[in-house]
Amino acid sequence: MARRLFGTDGVRGLANVDLTAELALDLSVAAAHVLGEAGAFEGHRPRAVVGRDPRASGEFLEAAVVAGLASAGVDVVKLGVLPTPAVAHLTGSTGADLGVMLSASHNPMPDNGIKFLARGGIKLDDRIEDAIEAHLAEEWQRPTGAAVGRVIDDGQGLETYVSHLVRSAPNRFDGLKVVVDCANGAAYQTAPEAMRRLGAEVITYAAKPDGLNINLDCGSTHMEGLRREVVGHGADVGIALDGDADRCLAVDHTGQLVDGDQILAVLALSMRDSGTLSNDTVVATVMSNLGFVQAMVREQIAVEQTKVGDRYVLEAMKAGGHKLGGEQSGHVILSDHATTGDGTLTALMLLARIAQTGKSLQDLAAVMVRLPQVLINVPNVDKTSAGTNAEVQSAVAAATARLGDTGRVLLRPSGTEPLVRVMVEAESADTAQEVAEELATVVATALKL
Repeated sequence: MARRLFGTDGVRGLANVDLTAELALDLSVAAAHVLGEAGAFEGHRPRAVVGRDPRASGEFLEAAVVAGLASAGVDVVKLGVLPTPAVAHLTGSTGADLGVMLSASHNPMPDNGIKFLARGGIKLDDRIEDAIEAHLAEEWQRPTGAAVGRVIDDGQGLETYVSHLVRSAPNRFDGLKVVVDCANGAAYQTAPEAMRRLGAEVITYAAKPDGLNINLDCGSTHMEGLRREVVGHGADVGIALDGDADRCLAVDHTGQLVDGDQILAVLALSMRDSGTLSNDTVVATVMSNLGFVQAMVREQIAVEQTKVGDRYVLEAMKAGGHKLGGEQSGHVILSDHATTGDGTLTALMLLARIAQTGKSLQDLAAVMVRLPQVLINVPNVDKTSAGTNAEVQSAVAAATARLGDTGRVLLRPSGTEPLVRVMVEAESADTAQEVAEELATVVATALKL
């Protein structure tokens, strides 16, 4: 069976090898046809917005996407370099029928990706993505003359998005000194500008993208530089974004990491206190640290856990009418203000809580204690049997009994590789490591291919 082209976050791969100009053009044409057949363009001339991160490959991929859409009769507004959540917001706020973002998020510069957004700025569901794949390279009736799409450059997208961010913040940040690591990515202008308008003193780091340096030793996957900058400048807090700025991590004034679980905990309490945390519930994934769950239980906030992936978090939020959800990686969704994870928005809400309470980020993050967490990838195994193999299940049960209420065990088959991820949390790092290694040995032996 052929591998599905769309992954959990659009189509990604090595630019000009896996993701070529030809594929980008064909995908755009197919997306226009599928959405048109679904009635998305009924009664009006279709319009799309297209944005990208600063990767060099985004320049030719943008040209291919724009050409594909316009050749299919779609008018195109080119947004230029903007974060993924900005493209999602502008898709909705401008009434566009389709949004397209070119980015590979936190991946290295040679990669790139295409993400399609439906009307309102929401991700396409699997059914629509499968239909787009099915329409690739098929014969079609090409429009001519006045029926072809027109292309314009947008001059207001950045200002519209920054204004939206500023309006979303519940209070100002006057007196706060912030270092923001822009990952040499898409938010190099928008994030510092929004923070400055809200009163913060902002020091930028990795905010000079040249098309080649995105995520290079910076951003949410490389926090060392941000830690140095925060301590060196005597800043109150450091914010780390990724290449397309859909996630956010932080460091406190001592340079200590504050991860997505801790940020989620701080925001949950903030929203609970302001009466905006619907159902007093937060949505997280099964990979969230047990310390997060324990803290929420202690604060009488319910935690609904999903499979790993922001789309599953968003699905649970929609189904339950919840307003806050996220992942340990820093992908946080605030559905009152955004349709997708927005790293800058998350940062603004975190800074607002610091300013509003007068407490340091270190004090706020102390609401939860991260349990030591060990993750071991066990390769070359039959991942489909991880949940049914008697020997593996017996070992999991024994480990779970040993840890009791002070830890937990999670076995998770990889979605793309023949491996099983063994995750163990415990009160001590030594115990977590010991239990994880024992389980990994059992998995490697019992499920060997």
